[in-house]
Amino acid sequence: MPEGSALPRRHVALSDVRAAAARIAGTVLRTPLVEPHAVSRAAGARVLLKLDNLHPTGAFKERGAANRLALLSAREREAGVIAMSAGNHAQAVARHAHLLGIRATIVMPRFTPSTKVVRTESWGARVVLHGETLAEAASHAHALALSEGLVFVHPYDDPEIVAGQGTMALEILEDAPSGLQSMVIPVGGGGLVAGSAAVVKELRPDIVLYGVEVEGYPAMAQRLAGEPVKVGGPTIAEGIAVRDVGELPAAMLARLGIEVLVVPERAVERAIALLAEGAKVVAEGAGAAGLAAILAFPERFAGHTVATTVCGGNIDPRILANVLLREMLRDGRILRLHLDIPDRPGVLADISTRVAAAGGNVIEVSHQRLFAAPSVQTAELELMIEVRDANQGAAIVAALEAADYTVRVG
Repeated sequence: MPEGSALPRRHVALSDVRAAAARIAGTVLRTPLVEPHAVSRAAGARVLLKLDNLHPTGAFKERGAANRLALLSAREREAGVIAMSAGNHAQAVARHAHLLGIRATIVMPRFTPSTKVVRTESWGARVVLHGETLAEAASHAHALALSEGLVFVHPYDDPEIVAGQGTMALEILEDAPSGLQSMVIPVGGGGLVAGSAAVVKELRPDIVLYGVEVEGYPAMAQRLAGEPVKVGGPTIAEGIAVRDVGELPAAMLARLGIEVLVVPERAVERAIALLAEGAKVVAEGAGAAGLAAILAFPERFAGHTVATTVCGGNIDPRILANVLLREMLRDGRILRLHLDIPDRPGVLADISTRVAAAGGNVIEVSHQRLFAAPSVQTAELELMIEVRDANQGAAIVAALEAADYTVRVG
């Protein structure tokens, strides 16, 4: 079952987005548009970043939630709202319901990480854990909405949600310097890209707007191409790992002729690391997808002025740490060396001294006598070394080999 019921198709226009912008002004943060030099240099383009990760709940979803809830009638506010989400939509609905004094119920799959449950509850929402999947949670949410008379707030297949999300693109166009040529928007269910398309196509039809999905979940790209939707598998961009895209967003993208690019996981990891190191910005996988597309398709963006959004920053710290370390490894800034050494005092100290003299920093040492050593008089030494770049790593290997150590890299 889709993640919520589809509403009748209706085109969202620029006027709807402008009305939403006026409605949520003062309630939803107007996030900055920045131009980190290191990111532009790495991309070979002038890259503008809309930092929607700076919202109190860490993601753009506040825009749509605030607009949708502001339009509830007095009777609907009294009844309360319900939403299904395991992530950013849950917190957005919970927060803005709290601000408006509306009772909120959020249905999440049973195995949702406890940190997400706690953050959602911190906004005063009642959290119901049900089902193994988002589809099962959605089915239960609809059942509760009917039995308890609650208003269901869909994460993307709702014209007022789409209009609210479109305020992000409106702010980009208002704040961007002249000469903006393209815009790249992550696609999950499609609310953000559909709202953005409504703005760009009417205000600045000269700007090329792209959607972007991750390779394991190209549901919108497949839908627009008229292909069977086949998605699945693990992804670091779980925020846009959607099986059932919105009927309204899909119809809008088809009508407006929006192309959806598909990027590999590797590009998303690279974008997360570049944002952290080059822009000092924390992005979740979905939040880095726009930059990932700019990096993965240089033939489309090189030399251009392009805007994208860091639409979310809710990433597990352990995942972020692993991404940064993996990127350092790929860049040659972390080196793993294996050496067969004589098993006698002073050898490890000698190797450490030579590594330090060449500018390396030993960050991990493994010394194995029993299982890997080729001789009872030798030991295997494994070093993990941090270096400035691949050239410095090669210099360290050369220095050790010059001292008659046998070195294997990797």
